[in-house]
Amino acid sequence: MSIYVGNLSYSVTQDDLTQAFAEYGTVKSVQLPKDRETGRFRGFAFVELGTDAEETAAIEALDGAEWMGRNLKVNKAKPREDKRSFGGGGGGWQNNR
Repeated sequence: MSIYVGNLSYSVTQDDLTQAFAEYGTVKSVQLPKDRETGRFRGFAFVELGTDAEETAAIEALDGAEWMGRNLKVNKAKPREDKRSFGGGGGGWQNNR
């Protein structure tokens, strides 16, 4: 499982998140996505802790908490949707005469 952490300060670092989440367990990974065009941090992150119990404790403690001047949004990360799929389109204009 992974944790989604939203509404982060744009100045947050991996070390900041590691320290904050280490209070709830072993931090296995921290991902801070950046905008492809600007290279700027996008304001959210994904954190993975050692066990589901540690992640649940972190979510319960940090969701809605104020950190670095912002109220955090913390919950279980949803699986990423595959946006490469081109099927199922439809719609569009048809010439029915």
